[in-house]
Amino acid sequence: MTLTCGLDFGTSNSTMGVAANGVPQLLALEDGRQTIPSAIFFSFEDDVTYFGRKALSEYVTGADGRIMRALKSVLGTSLINDRTRIKKHQVAFTDILGLFIAELKQRAETALDGQIEQVVVGRPVRFVDDDDKADAEAQDQLEAAVRKQGYRHVEFQFEPIAAALDYERSVTREELALVVDLGGGTSDFTVIRVSPERARATARAQDILATAGVHIGGTDFDRLLSMGKIMPMLGYQTETADHKRVLPSAPYYDLATWHRINRLYNPKTLAELRSTRNEAKHPELVERMIDIVENRLGHRLGASVEEAKIGLSDAEQVRFAFAAHEHDLETEITRADFDAVLENSVARIKATIDATLQLADVEAPAIETLILTGGSTLVPAIVTALAVMFPTAQTVRTDVLGSVGLGLALDASRRFQG
Repeated sequence: MTLTCGLDFGTSNSTMGVAANGVPQLLALEDGRQTIPSAIFFSFEDDVTYFGRKALSEYVTGADGRIMRALKSVLGTSLINDRTRIKKHQVAFTDILGLFIAELKQRAETALDGQIEQVVVGRPVRFVDDDDKADAEAQDQLEAAVRKQGYRHVEFQFEPIAAALDYERSVTREELALVVDLGGGTSDFTVIRVSPERARATARAQDILATAGVHIGGTDFDRLLSMGKIMPMLGYQTETADHKRVLPSAPYYDLATWHRINRLYNPKTLAELRSTRNEAKHPELVERMIDIVENRLGHRLGASVEEAKIGLSDAEQVRFAFAAHEHDLETEITRADFDAVLENSVARIKATIDATLQLADVEAPAIETLILTGGSTLVPAIVTALAVMFPTAQTVRTDVLGSVGLGLALDASRRFQG
């Protein structure tokens, strides 16, 4: 029997789902859990490749190896053509992407006890902002990686539309909805009409009034928080001793950006950082940077920043503490600090929502329902901005990590099985 599924390959987490008789369900992909972090750890100690939570656990506990996260972020960028060193081998990012997708397929097929040949893959409205060619290339790259794992039929669906399909199962009347899908790497918006009657249709193009997206997501929020509060403790934006210029910012940007951290781990970068330390007004700060890069602690630092970000969704203030090899970093981070570093990003998100409404030719008060999906919809600055923009709309918070996968499963069953 030919099996059909939906694949939500996310920047931070991934899911796979199937549907029977119009009811979707997510498959257990890791220790009974339906979500799996989009992470790979290549262990140098036992030559085993770990995935998901196990990958993160191996890394956090100090095993020697290479961690890869935010794999989706390289699609449509120059990094997709790069190779990274895994022990003695140079491995292409496309092959690493394929490894993770292949593992998802194998786990799903084990759960279903069959071979999956047909798949609807979720994609953001925009992989790459303001570059249609790069955006199309990103989908082509993802499709090639998916097909290489043995899928015979591959189709794509916008992630926010998939979230709307999942929500539509519960509606009792027609509604004009705005789907707000804020994931790890992108923010996508869709104005769509949903209703019990429309849910039975396989072709929904006439119900989708507009879609738009911007390449901003949770990993960008991590980077901005890191650049605003953590990197200054490592010398970012400080001056040289002669007061003629500030220190080069590129290494700090790389350290704050998950999928660029590995670029720092080479002798040339360490030599440049030592040269920077020698001319810095505050060499002790740059020494902390060297400590982190030399001991390859960048991903652990990034994980600590992410934990602080998550903590600020519930608390007005969190204590940030990170122990490097020879130096400790400690500071207080307030929600006001977080709001401040996100100001420009929130403004871009609001502008993209306004553009989506204009494309749909509707005013904000006409939106009856906000369908929120994606972990970044929990960020307080986002919650506040949406409440101001849509004060009368009902807010529906879906399964923030699972609704897209459920919708893709429904879409796959309708497309391939009729």
